[in-house]
Amino acid sequence: MMSKMYAMVLDQKKSPAVYRQIEKPSPQADQVLIKVEAAALNHRDLYITQGLYPGVREGIILGSDASGEVVELGPQADKKWLGQKVIVNPNQNWGEEQAVQAKNYSILGMPQHGSFAEYLLVPQDRLFLRPAHLSAEEAAALPLAGLTAYRALFSRGRLQAGERLFISGIGGGVALTALQLAQPLGIDIWVSSGQAEKIEKAKEMGALNGISYKQEQWHKALLAQDPAGFDLIIDSAGGPDFSYFVDLARPAARIVFYGGTRGKFQINPQKMFWKQLDIMGSTMGSDEDFAQMIAWVEEHKIKPLVEQVWPLAQAQKAFDCMDKGQQFGKLVLKMTD
Repeated sequence: MMSKMYAMVLDQKKSPAVYRQIEKPSPQADQVLIKVEAAALNHRDLYITQGLYPGVREGIILGSDASGEVVELGPQADKKWLGQKVIVNPNQNWGEEQAVQAKNYSILGMPQHGSFAEYLLVPQDRLFLRPAHLSAEEAAALPLAGLTAYRALFSRGRLQAGERLFISGIGGGVALTALQLAQPLGIDIWVSSGQAEKIEKAKEMGALNGISYKQEQWHKALLAQDPAGFDLIIDSAGGPDFSYFVDLARPAARIVFYGGTRGKFQINPQKMFWKQLDIMGSTMGSDEDFAQMIAWVEEHKIKPLVEQVWPLAQAQKAFDCMDKGQQFGKLVLKMTD
């Protein structure tokens, strides 16, 4: 008789995501079975439930971020993993090229089964030991946000000590994690948000200052306060305000964007080439980026900010919270007591 487990499954006929009992998987070859302790939401999960993500498949378990304990091994898996507390690299088939992902690259949770379940099956090469200073919930909040932020800051953005950083849209998981990952460099960091309270919270976390992007031509107000400009600007939205970043950029600066929720943008090419700017797209990161990100988090004892935790059965509350956009930190589902 097959054993069962509970999971949040995509079912757009009944509800975007349904809490239901399904068959518990068994590890094959070099796979490991993880008893999930915590899993974090990302906007990717919300977009999937809204039908706004490519390649959506009905019946898939959602979720990309997970931490838990290895409880069962496939016949070819290394016995060292049994009983270990782990964090999961959500990359699937990044490939050997560090500069760009392979054509068959995907992320855990679509089209493959994901982490919003009591058990998760992954190849053993997706495992990293959970950093000892992190709780299960903090560890679950790290993978997607940490990997995306690390690549934008360091692999693509080449951020160094002594430079100045601007982060747009503070409050989102990637932006907050970028703020935390950059702080060990001891640099000046500005942020933007549409909510004053989020700017104040970011300043409490170490940001030098912030500006409301709801203010008309907010970039001019920022430069009036602090005309020094920025060596690296990271953005998740695109849209009309993206052109402001060219004005905020110092000569030879880098502008990295990892999202486009506000749509297309236009920039002044004369300003761009005269300043010798680099404008780069970035998304997720390679397996090498992930390993470097985990090492950086361990070295500097960085703890992802968790806003709220719900039991798996109440996942819809977490989706509703994310949809409202009021959170400041990661939203996490807890599987175990």
